[in-house]
Amino acid sequence: MNMPILATKLYIPVPRMKVVQRLRLIDRLNEGLSRKLTLVSASAGFGKTTLVSEWVAGCDRPVAWLSLDEADIDTTRFLSHLVAALQTIEDNFGGGAVSALESPQPPSTDSILTVLINEISDLPYKFVLVLDDYHVIDAKWIDDAISFLLEHLPPQMHLVIATRENPQLPLGRLRARGHLTELRDADLRFTPGEAAAFLNQVMGLDLTADETTALETRTEGWIAGLQLAALSMQGRKDIPAFIREFAGDNRYIMDYLVEEVLQRQPDPIRSFLLQTSVLDQLHGPLCDAVTGQEEGAARLQSLERGSFFVVPLDDRRQWYRYHHLFAEVLSTHLRTDQPDQVAALHRRASLWHEQHGSADDAIRHAVAAEDFGRAADLVELAIPSLRRSRQEAAMLRWLKSLPDETVRYRPVLSVWYAGALLAGGKLEAVEDRLRVAEQWLATTADMREREHALPAEMVVADEEEFRRLPGLIAVYRAGLALVLGDVPGTMKYARRVLDLVPEDDPLPRGAATALLGLASWRSGDLEEAHRMFADGIAGVQLSGAISDAINGAIALAEIRIAQGQLREAMRAYERGLRLAADHGEPELRGTADIYVGMSELCREHDDLQAAAQYVQRSEEQGAHTGFPQYRYRSSVALARIREAQGDLNGALELLREAEHLYVSDFFLNVRPVKALKTRVWVAQGRIGEALDWVREEGLSATDDLCYLREFEHITLARVLLARYMSDRADRSMHEASGLLERLLQAAEEGGRTGSVIEILVLQALAHHMQGDIPAALVPLERALTLAEPEGYVRIFADEGRPAADLLEAAMRKGIAPNYVRRILEAFGKDKGRTPEKQVASEPLSETLSDREHDVLRLLGTDLSGPDIARELRVSLNTLRTHTKNIYDKLQVNSRRSAVRRAEELDLL
Repeated sequence: MNMPILATKLYIPVPRMKVVQRLRLIDRLNEGLSRKLTLVSASAGFGKTTLVSEWVAGCDRPVAWLSLDEADIDTTRFLSHLVAALQTIEDNFGGGAVSALESPQPPSTDSILTVLINEISDLPYKFVLVLDDYHVIDAKWIDDAISFLLEHLPPQMHLVIATRENPQLPLGRLRARGHLTELRDADLRFTPGEAAAFLNQVMGLDLTADETTALETRTEGWIAGLQLAALSMQGRKDIPAFIREFAGDNRYIMDYLVEEVLQRQPDPIRSFLLQTSVLDQLHGPLCDAVTGQEEGAARLQSLERGSFFVVPLDDRRQWYRYHHLFAEVLSTHLRTDQPDQVAALHRRASLWHEQHGSADDAIRHAVAAEDFGRAADLVELAIPSLRRSRQEAAMLRWLKSLPDETVRYRPVLSVWYAGALLAGGKLEAVEDRLRVAEQWLATTADMREREHALPAEMVVADEEEFRRLPGLIAVYRAGLALVLGDVPGTMKYARRVLDLVPEDDPLPRGAATALLGLASWRSGDLEEAHRMFADGIAGVQLSGAISDAINGAIALAEIRIAQGQLREAMRAYERGLRLAADHGEPELRGTADIYVGMSELCREHDDLQAAAQYVQRSEEQGAHTGFPQYRYRSSVALARIREAQGDLNGALELLREAEHLYVSDFFLNVRPVKALKTRVWVAQGRIGEALDWVREEGLSATDDLCYLREFEHITLARVLLARYMSDRADRSMHEASGLLERLLQAAEEGGRTGSVIEILVLQALAHHMQGDIPAALVPLERALTLAEPEGYVRIFADEGRPAADLLEAAMRKGIAPNYVRRILEAFGKDKGRTPEKQVASEPLSETLSDREHDVLRLLGTDLSGPDIARELRVSLNTLRTHTKNIYDKLQVNSRRSAVRRAEELDLL
C-alpha cells in the first residue's frame, strides 16, 4: 500500500483580502533568504502562518509548503509528505526516495535525506521549504532528521519553520555561524499602528485612537486576542465599557472572548462550531456527517468570510481547519457543555472516514470515541496492506493506541504486534504477544474438538488471517530464535512452518527455508547453509518479493566468499543485478549493497580502481537502494581499499565511522568492525591497543572455537605474533602457533577455504619470524595452491614486507612462479618499484630521536622486550611507545622489518 498523500497538507494558505501589511517583518524574512534557516517561533495566536503565507505570496522563489500534524510522527508518513511537498515545485523530484519508502524494508531516514539533498543540489534554481506547525510533532528522530538536513543543506534550498516552541535543533550553532534568522513573540506583536489598522480596516470597527491603544496594551499586541475582541464588539453599543472591563493574560482572554463570541452566535452556528471541533480538518460532507446537518460547506465559507478563525486548506475552498488555539477552546467548551456527545461525534467521524478510504483517520476517531472494539476491527482489516509494504512504524502506532486488554482478546492483532516488534528490534515483548495468541489457538482447537462454540471473549475480524496464524507464529518464533542466537530453536520453528503452511503459499515457506539456511550458516555448515538459503530465496522470489530475493543474493555471495569461492560469489552478485534489471528496476533496493560486495571482490583481486568505482557506483545510485546495513558495509569497503593503498590512518577513520553505523539484522556479522580496527593497529605496530581489544573481548588462545568468532580468533593470532616480534617472548609464539593449528583444523572441517588460506599464510609468517624459511614455505605453498584458482592477491599482499620475502623465496623454489609474480606486482605497483627497492628508496618522514636510536640498536640484538626495557632503565610501556614511534617512522610493522630497514638506511 502506497502512503496516501493528504493534498491539504501541501496547500499554501492564501493571504486574506483584508490584511495588515507588515513590511518590517517581510523585510526580515527576505533578508533571511541568505541563511539556511528562518525560525518563526511564537505563542499561539501571533499570526505565524498568516505572516509566512503573506511573505511567500510575494517571494521571488518557488515555495513548497508542508503543514504538519500529530500523525507525522510516523517515519513513512512524514518523509512521504516531505517528498510530496517538494514535488509541488518539481514534478519529478524525489523519485528514488519514493521508491525507497515504498520498499518492504525502507532504508534509514538519513539515507533517504541524502538522496533528497543530492537531488536538491542538482536543481538549477533556489527555492523555499516551509514546515508549518512544527510543534505538533514530538519525535527526536524528526529533530535529528531536520538537523541532518540543515547540516548538509545545499544553497538551492532555504528552510522556514513555524512553531509555537523552540525545536530541538542546534540553534546555538546555527546562530553562531550566521545561518539563522529568528522571529519571536516580541517581533510578531502588533504595534499600536498595526493594531489600529487591523481593528478598523480588517475587522470593520470604528474605534478611536485611545480605544485601539487600550486594546493593544491589554492584549500586548496579541493578534488572536485582538481578533476575538473585535468579533465580540461587533454589534455592541457600549464599546468603551467593554474595553474598560477587558483584562487578563492571553489564555484567560481567549477563554473569555471565545465564550463571549459563542454566546452571541445563533444556536445553529454555535452548535456547528462546538460539534466540528472534534475534527482536525473540516470538509462540508464530513461536517454534515458529524453534525447531522446539511449545510456544512456553506457554513464553512460563511465562517471564513466572517474572519472566524477558519483557515482554508486548498484552492477550491473544500477543506478547512480551525485556528489551533480556537479549536482547543472550542473542544474544551464541547466537553463542558455536551460531554455525552463527544464519543458520538468521534464515532460519526470515524464512520465517514472509513467509508471514504482513510483508515488512519477512521482508527484515530474510533480511539477518541473510546470505541476500542471498532478501532481494533479497523486495525485488523487494515494491517495486512501495511504488512505487505513493511510499514511497521504505522502498524505499531495503531496497535499502541489500543488498550492492551483489547489487543489480548484478538489473536490476529497479537501476532501482528509481535511481528512489528520483532522488525523494530524490540525483542523483549515478542514472546509475550506470541504466547497470548497461542493460548487462543489452543482454546479454539479444544472447543472445536468438543464441538463447542468458539470462546465468546475472543474476537476475530479477519478469518483468513486467523487461519494463517499457526504458520505466521512459527515464522516469527524462528526469526526471534535466530536473532537471539538459538540455532536449535530456529530450526525447530522453521521446520514447523514447513509442516503447517501449504505448498501453494511460497512466501512463508520460502522465509522458513531461508531461516534454516541462516541457522546452518551460524553453525558454520556453509554448504548446507548455501543450499537451504538458495531454496528459500527461490520461494521468496516466486512470491514476488524481488527486493528480498536480491537481499538473498547478497547473503549467498557472502557464504561463497567464506568458502573461498570468489568467482561464484561474483556470479551471485551478478545474478542479483540481473534480477533487478529483469523486473525493470536496475536500482531496486539491495543493488547498492551488491555493488559494495563486488567492490570487496575486486579489492581482493588487487583491482583497486575497479573496487573504488563500484563503491562510487553504489553511492551515486543512492543509499535508498541499499538495506539498513548499506552505509556500514560501504564504510568498511572503503576502509579496506584505503588499507590496501597504504593509508592506514584513513582506514581507521572509516572503520570508526562504520562502528557507529552498524545495525544488527538476521545476517551474520562474522567480521566485527572492532576486529578489523585491531588488524590495522597491528599493521601500525600499535600492540598495546591491540592487546586492549583482546582483553575487552575476553579472548584467549585456549578458547573453544566456533565459526561465529573465527575471524576474531584469527585476529588474536595476529596480535600474538605481533607481540612476539615486539618482545621475543616464546610464550606468544607458542600460543599463536597452537591457536593457528586448531583454527586450521576447524576451518578445514567446515569447508571455509577463505579462512584456511589466511591461516596458512599466518603459519608461514610465524615460521619466517623464527628464521625457518623451509618450514614457512610448506604452508605457503598450500595457501598458494588453494588461492590461485580464485585469484586471491591481497590476502598475501596485505601482510607486507615479510610476505614479499617469502613469496620471493617461493618463486626461487619454483612454487607457482607465474601466480607469485602477479602477487609480487601488488607490493610495488603503486609507485612502479619492485618490493626490494620500494622500501629502501623512501626516505624517513621524520628523524629518530636519540632514545629511539638506542631502542633500535637493541632491537637488532637477541634481547627480549623486557630485557631491553631493563637495559635502558625504562618501563615496558615506555619501550612500547618508543618501538611504535620507530615503526611509524620506518614505515614497518615488525621488529625484524625495522632492523632490516635501519640497515638499508645505515641507521645502525
